[in-house]
Amino acid sequence: MTSFARITIALALVATLGACSSLRFPGVYRIKIAQGNYLEKEMVDQLKPGLTRTQVRYIMGTPLVEDTFNPDRWDYYFSVRQDDKTLVEYHMTVKFNGDALASWEGSYEPSRKSAIEREREALEETKKADAAQFKKDGDERE
Repeated sequence: MTSFARITIALALVATLGACSSLRFPGVYRIKIAQGNYLEKEMVDQLKPGLTRTQVRYIMGTPLVEDTFNPDRWDYYFSVRQDDKTLVEYHMTVKFNGDALASWEGSYEPSRKSAIEREREALEETKKADAAQFKKDGDERE
């Protein structure tokens, strides 16, 4: 086999392995991805039965989901993910009776501080799991 063929095969193998998502490279920063509507306790505390849709939209923001089959229901969803781990996740549903706010339910963060603390704890757990996995991979190679 010629040296050109060996180099080509080696490069193809490296490119193929580089595309695998299961490989974890040490020192690579993984970003947090936040999606949805961030709600605070102060926002939810302002909700009162009888508010109009415009007032609710002003307080809570544009809903993530406005169901076309059920126009009297708005859904707010928020999540923060890093790698494959969900750090924060909550869902809130607002229901109307015509144009007036009828009810709301779901989970929301009681305060921004507790959400940040939970993110830090989850991040530390992820770092520990990654360190354990790298150590395990290193032990298997020996």
